[in-house]
Amino acid sequence: MVESNATLFISGALSAIKEITTPNKTMTIELLELTADCKIVGNASTCNCSSKYIWSNDVCWKFQCCNDSYCNANISNYPALCIPKVKDGFQKLHGFGCLNVSGLSVIFLTDTLAKIIADLEPTVGKIAVETSGLVSIQYPMDTVQFFSTPTLNCTFEEKTNGSWNWELFKGNETFNLNNGNSITVSFPNEMSPNRTTVQIVKLSGNWAGIYKCGFSEGSIVHAASAELKVALLPDKITMSSVPPTVDCQDTNSRSVRVTATIENSTEQYNVTWAYQNKPQTQPVPPAGTTYTVTPMISCNPSSPSNVVIVKFQNQKDENKNASITIPVIYAQDKDKACPEERIWPKTPKGVTVIIRECEVNKVGYQERTCRGPEWMDVLDNCVNEEINKVVNLAANFKEGLGATQEVALQIFSGLKNNMDATSVADVSASINVLDIMSQASANINLDNSILDVFLGAASNMLNNSWKTVNKTLEYDMSSKYLQSVEGLVNNIKMNTSDGNDTPNIQLILCNGQNNTSCNGTVFGVEVTLALSSGIVKTVGVKNLADKLNNSNFPDYKFPSIVVSATLQNSNDSKTNIKLDFPITKSMAQDYNILCVFWNTTLMEWSEEGCKWKKMVNNRSYCECTHLTSFSVLMSKTPVTLLFLDEITYVGLGVSICSLLIFLIIEALVWSAVVKSNLSHFRHTALVNISLCLLLADCSMLAVYFPSIQTPTWCLVLTVTKQFFFLAMFCWMLCLSIMLLHQLIFIFHPLRKRVYLLLSTVLGYICPTVIVSVTYVYYKYTGKPYHDTETCWLIYEGLLKGSIHAFLLPVGTIVFMNFFSMGVVIMTLLKSTVSDGSKSDEKETAKSIMKGVVLLTPVFGITWVLGFFVLSIDSRAPMGVVVNYAFSIINSFQGLFILLTGGFAEKRVRDEVLNLAW
Repeated sequence: MVESNATLFISGALSAIKEITTPNKTMTIELLELTADCKIVGNASTCNCSSKYIWSNDVCWKFQCCNDSYCNANISNYPALCIPKVKDGFQKLHGFGCLNVSGLSVIFLTDTLAKIIADLEPTVGKIAVETSGLVSIQYPMDTVQFFSTPTLNCTFEEKTNGSWNWELFKGNETFNLNNGNSITVSFPNEMSPNRTTVQIVKLSGNWAGIYKCGFSEGSIVHAASAELKVALLPDKITMSSVPPTVDCQDTNSRSVRVTATIENSTEQYNVTWAYQNKPQTQPVPPAGTTYTVTPMISCNPSSPSNVVIVKFQNQKDENKNASITIPVIYAQDKDKACPEERIWPKTPKGVTVIIRECEVNKVGYQERTCRGPEWMDVLDNCVNEEINKVVNLAANFKEGLGATQEVALQIFSGLKNNMDATSVADVSASINVLDIMSQASANINLDNSILDVFLGAASNMLNNSWKTVNKTLEYDMSSKYLQSVEGLVNNIKMNTSDGNDTPNIQLILCNGQNNTSCNGTVFGVEVTLALSSGIVKTVGVKNLADKLNNSNFPDYKFPSIVVSATLQNSNDSKTNIKLDFPITKSMAQDYNILCVFWNTTLMEWSEEGCKWKKMVNNRSYCECTHLTSFSVLMSKTPVTLLFLDEITYVGLGVSICSLLIFLIIEALVWSAVVKSNLSHFRHTALVNISLCLLLADCSMLAVYFPSIQTPTWCLVLTVTKQFFFLAMFCWMLCLSIMLLHQLIFIFHPLRKRVYLLLSTVLGYICPTVIVSVTYVYYKYTGKPYHDTETCWLIYEGLLKGSIHAFLLPVGTIVFMNFFSMGVVIMTLLKSTVSDGSKSDEKETAKSIMKGVVLLTPVFGITWVLGFFVLSIDSRAPMGVVVNYAFSIINSFQGLFILLTGGFAEKRVRDEVLNLAW
């Protein structure tokens, strides 16, 4: 440092020094310049750089003296106060012309910048800073081929502690990149701590654009970007023709307009056409994304197939083809063709026609197959536009384009908000979205923030009936749905919570540890699983079981839901799961029940590894040795004992014939045997009992005829059986009341008018009221009134089901008839004792037995066995005995009435013999 005015003399002194020798080198001074000038007055110091110099970085950083401003600080101790300006420095180079500085950059420590931003944010708010230059990107600079696998790399000079991400900019859209079917993204690791890579393994038009890699730490992002240029080919080529088919009345060729449509593209394609391998000229210039050719289709049956091919070639000479076959109706095949019908053209046999027309706000196509000469049903593949957008978004997500948690939430929200439509195409498209997201979730981490929306969307799909054109499509949809829901539940990372409930899906979580037992209930199914660690995810699904393929068990149906159990973060190699399905007591006793799981490989139910163990609290107890989707199957018809059906058929036939004979006999002997009010009362009751039983037996026998087992006839037969059996028991009660009155009130006999009025009200009006009220109640409460397979009332458990509208009245009547029979027996015993007779006890027992035998059929006492049938397992030894006894005695009840009510009465027997002779 030289004091003021010393600069006038220092130049001369320094000019005398030409060379300076040091211990290691010899330096030659070629040019001396004044770089800085300082004035020191007392303790005050004022410095400035010469015109060609600016302050050094050290001075600028520590004293805030920057560029060429004056500096009021004591900086005399700094060896390098000023440095040359950039342009003036370059002028010293030989051959230098000019330098245009358009921007400045500086190398700095990122930690220092981060500290400055952190200090500023509490004062000025959130600050976002993005730098360039610290991150470098390596990419293919030339246009890459469509079928190549380009790689992009980003590196950072410092060791990174923040997070990396990749983005793709296409027009106004920005997509985050993640691992998917088309790309592999690798981030810094121990082997490569400051490097990230994107490799596109399946290139398409979606991957052309500007790639940006960024490293973020706090509010600072260090980024680099580059454009990947791709020699594009169409991702999808849609072919169509007008007309869709050619009707050849003769051998003359027909002209057809064939169109190929692609998505918007910046590529200039070389498009060529061929028909029957012969080049075709394109008379019409392409209109945007539509290319057209008009070939002459041959009507000669012996000519090659009528295939039109279009080929798109890009700048790298890569090709992509598409073709369409033009269906031709030849003259000899016109009788087998399907006729023209609205939008469907005349079509040859075995050909499927595709019409790319849909309603407003829908996209897709409709297809229909000619079975010849009749059309099959239309398969509608027109999808709601909003759902179609969700499908495309999910497809990109699966490929790795926009594969983030936020986009996943957007996809499931789109499904949930657009499931008002009931078309099969919409449901099928929505299930495809679930399937895509299930596959994508194996590569991309999804957390439980999307759980509510996902389950809500999946539940809404089950609100519709899925009325499809054929069962095969329904089976495919239901199987894909089940696997997708199970896959998503398995892949979504969840914490333990109270679970999620929707109308058709319930999810519960349980955290297992130290071999504890995880218990949970979904839709009434209790699930128990013991594990050492991890989270048990249990899902219950309603309205799905009947949609799945059940070809392995055609004689079984689903009375329950589908339950799926999966594990998260578990090390258990073996699992043992127990499922307690709510099966009614009557089902468990009378039906075969199987525990099954859904075999995802064979797409069908299987019993392997699952067993129905026992019955506990009216529930079917299943135990399985693996985890997947479970359910229970119940036989469509009750378990039948050997020859039980045959005995019933024969008994009903004999009973019907016997009742007809009895009614004929009653008509013939009526005037001869009915001489008093008492006999009139008895025979009136017997005739009505026989008539009601006859009609009830006919209704029961009619159920076994397949020709009349329609839903309407099934309902009619259920109503008639309930009515006539109730009427029969009510007339039995009339007979019982009449007999009881006669025994108790000996000197007050019933009047004929009173008895007939009472009998009519009790015998027909009461059953009518009971049946009507029962039907109306179940009709308007939405509960099932009858079983459509057995055409009889439903028993669901104790005091549950329409069967109780039959059991309770019948039980009451049988109890009262028991009481009446007891009074009769007591009267017989009393009369014997009061006479003081020395008759043998055998005669007394014989009288009692005779009374029991005569009264049991007409009092309906044998129907007590029916209550035991409902309460005892039909497969148990006692249950077998009770079932056989009930079927034999009650199916032959008409015969017993003929014997006890007709031939057992002497006056009737005598009158029949008189008529016979």
